[in-house]
Amino acid sequence: MLDSIPSLARLAAELGRFPGIGRKTATRLAFHVLQQSEVEALALAAAIVEVKEKVGYCSCCNHVTEHDLCSLCQATDRDDSLLCVVEQPQDLMAIERGHSYRGQYHVLHGVLSPLDGVGPDDLKIDSLLERVRQSEIAEIIVATNFSIEGEATALYLSRVLLPLGVKVTRLAHGIPMGSDLEYVDEATVGRAIEARRDI
Repeated sequence: MLDSIPSLARLAAELGRFPGIGRKTATRLAFHVLQQSEVEALALAAAIVEVKEKVGYCSCCNHVTEHDLCSLCQATDRDDSLLCVVEQPQDLMAIERGHSYRGQYHVLHGVLSPLDGVGPDDLKIDSLLERVRQSEIAEIIVATNFSIEGEATALYLSRVLLPLGVKVTRLAHGIPMGSDLEYVDEATVGRAIEARRDI
């Protein structure tokens, strides 16, 4: 039925590209945009354009930022001897919500997944190794998700990091297997950080 209204069909198709958004939800969202005032719809469009124009990745940790360095890398009250490695910026934000970690971060932007053609060169592992070599980092907390790919990435990281003379730890398994850090409650993330262990 949407085929007879190409512009609405295009909007629904574009919204359907978002993760977790199926065809019905995309259509519902497209109709919601249609029902908004022109000012509201243009504000949404402007916000999308602005985020694409202004937001990039931190030159140090790969977190999202509007500047060369993110606010966490610029902060002077964080422990530079601790480095927490996460898959995605959303995972970093989940750990920050727990208020129990005060070290630095490194965002990999993915996990090893040979079946999907994702190898070490496709992640921010080289820049991680360079950071470790050039700094006073004493401990690296591997905070990848507890999925098969996350575990494989954690094992790979321990193999390449241990020869550099740093302590490598893993989040405790208080976080359920197969879950994403982004959706875990703050107390569980906080306990997992406090009860981390060697890999």
